[in-house]
Amino acid sequence: MCRRCGLPFGAEPPSFARLAECPVCYRTTDPDGRLPALAHTGQRLDIAQHIEEHERFPVGDDAWLETLREHDRIRIGRWTAPFSLVRRYLVTGVVDAGRSRLALHNAIVTAMTQLQRWGHDPEILGDQAEWRAARDAVAEVMDRYHAAGARTSIAS
Repeated sequence: MCRRCGLPFGAEPPSFARLAECPVCYRTTDPDGRLPALAHTGQRLDIAQHIEEHERFPVGDDAWLETLREHDRIRIGRWTAPFSLVRRYLVTGVVDAGRSRLALHNAIVTAMTQLQRWGHDPEILGDQAEWRAARDAVAEVMDRYHAAGARTSIAS
């Protein structure tokens, strides 16, 4: 029996238990509390080791993204949106406001949703110039954010 959780070794955690989530890439651990290693195929790491591994395998250019930050918001062009929501979208490609499902539906969030659904250059019936401009701004940020991560991963 595990002294920490009280379950027999190898037993599945209860369905109500929350698994750890990486604050860098937002991946949730498997039921054993580990994630596949990024550097070595077949190796599994606990969450602390996985987070350290992101030093060699960044998900994007977080230092540059921080330059766009204004307190808890991010400025993209003339629009702002919640920083955590935009970063999660840049990393995962999923617009997810978290458990509360409360998102500020402004031009940036609308642009992220449209990019997720239809891609970079959609033909949208009734498209608005504001939405198109926001999509272009978010797409530019996406390209810049991921370009630095790709250069770092290739160099490693």
